Amino acid sequence: MPLMMSEEGFENEESDYHTLPRARIMQRKRGLEWFVCDGWKFLCTSCCGWLINICRRKKELKARTVWLGCPEKCEEKHPRNSIKNQKYNVFTFIPGVLYEQFKFFLNLYFLVISCSQFVPALKIGYLYTYWAPLGFVLAVTMTREAIDEFRRFQRDKEVNSQLYSKLTVRGKVQVKSSDIQVGDLIIVEKNQRIPSDMVFLRTSEKAGSCFIRTDQLDGETDWKLKVAVSCTQRLPALGDLFSISAYVYAQKPQMDIHSFEGTFTREDSDPPIHESLSIENTLWASTIVASGTVIGVVIYTGKETRSVMNTSNPKNKVGLLDLELNRLTKALFLALVALSIVMVTLQGFWCFLKSHATIFTLTVINTLFALIYVTLFLLFVLLLYLFFFSFLQPLEFFKFHFFF
Repeated sequence: MPLMMSEEGFENEESDYHTLPRARIMQRKRGLEWFVCDGWKFLCTSCCGWLINICRRKKELKARTVWLGCPEKCEEKHPRNSIKNQKYNVFTFIPGVLYEQFKFFLNLYFLVISCSQFVPALKIGYLYTYWAPLGFVLAVTMTREAIDEFRRFQRDKEVNSQLYSKLTVRGKVQVKSSDIQVGDLIIVEKNQRIPSDMVFLRTSEKAGSCFIRTDQLDGETDWKLKVAVSCTQRLPALGDLFSISAYVYAQKPQMDIHSFEGTFTREDSDPPIHESLSIENTLWASTIVASGTVIGVVIYTGKETRSVMNTSNPKNKVGLLDLELNRLTKALFLALVALSIVMVTLQGFWCFLKSHATIFTLTVINTLFALIYVTLFLLFVLLLYLFFFSFLQPLEFFKFHFFF
């Protein structure tokens, strides 16, 4: 990547270089244009965020004591161990999609123009000439969002339905990933995904250690060495985990995947055994066991796991072309406002000089009317083309070589 010698380049990290053009566009939104075009969006977003923060207060995260194989001893309720990557539900799908579309000035402009045709004094032509293209665009957008949402639902269901072996007093039982609780003893086989954050207790490897792959968590392809708790690794059999009285003290859930502080305590020995825990004794969710079979006690589930806490909420991706088109639409809107003012001025002048109106004056006014009609038509065609292309391209029906 070429060196960036400007101050802007030094103030941003390398991962932020692709966002710089968008930042430059946002910096130009100032003054009256920003207030008219984006002020309403900023106001609505701020009000909605304020109401959400009042209605939904975050639960305070605390350190916890987890007894081995005894979920019922947990003093507090913990979230379900389910993964949810969906953006909408049944009630928020339509409002959410409409908001994502009309928060851009381009779409909002067409909505206002279409709604203006219900006013008799502003009506030009038939209603379907305005609402049919807009309705088609919204239908295509909602269909695309519904397909993407259904695919996310299927992926989440597949992950949450994966079966794991849970170690109990009566032996091994199969349990779904979404039904795993804090305190459960889970057996994870080789090449299997770890379903939740766990403390590494035992392994089938004689060395008492194993390797895991963390590429899905931190993007690193190197295998990480994990070491089992020595006190539980020395036990003769798996069933002995239920014959001892032991617990794990774990720090409160946090986002840092490279650190962990905790202790392992066995109370039934004389004297009690205390063993400090570090990052080497943990198995984070969404990592893969690369060697042997591991057994761990679950300490964090669901949205309290490291992988979920480091995952941002899904957002609609907006390309630079869309942002540039949205900016040009604002400029075009200002041009149309200027043309409208010119037309009103000419009309007033024409009414003032009715008897002296010339063919040239009528020609100028008709030309301006035609210009607005053509401009509006071209904008509709451009918007339809962009949505049509963005809908068909992911489905691989719209190929470049079809046209050549």
